[in-house]
Amino acid sequence: MAKTLHGALHSTNCFNTLIRVAEDCPAQSGEEPQLRGGQPTVAVLQYRMIAEAPYKYTSDDVVFATSSAGRALDAKAAKKVRSLARETFFSRGQACMRASPLGKRFGWGVHADAEGRIALYAVDSKRYQALAGDPEVTQVRAMRSKRA
Repeated sequence: MAKTLHGALHSTNCFNTLIRVAEDCPAQSGEEPQLRGGQPTVAVLQYRMIAEAPYKYTSDDVVFATSSAGRALDAKAAKKVRSLARETFFSRGQACMRASPLGKRFGWGVHADAEGRIALYAVDSKRYQALAGDPEVTQVRAMRSKRA
């Protein structure tokens, strides 16, 4: 964990890991999340960010950019302002991609490579099945929507 002036930073990043869809995920294949009331939901924002640039961003990048704190920053915000906002955001523990609606509701597995960069794979895809069966890849489940 990175140390800052304010103490430890909490990271959501994982490495060489597949976050498999939740056991109670209703989707049988990967579904693209839709706008709600004309506005993008967190699922839409996360989906677009990861799907448009597989293995470019880490979980921390996506979680911060799609959080209210990250969305509140102007696109032209100075690096120092962005960096401070991100540091403040991660000074407390944050929900990781296991809590993302992509794996809970929309049928997307999230794969993190050795550098922690992530990509999406539909639950019914050959690549998802290969990753899910790979003993070298750590397997975790997205969080269930309902209690067992």
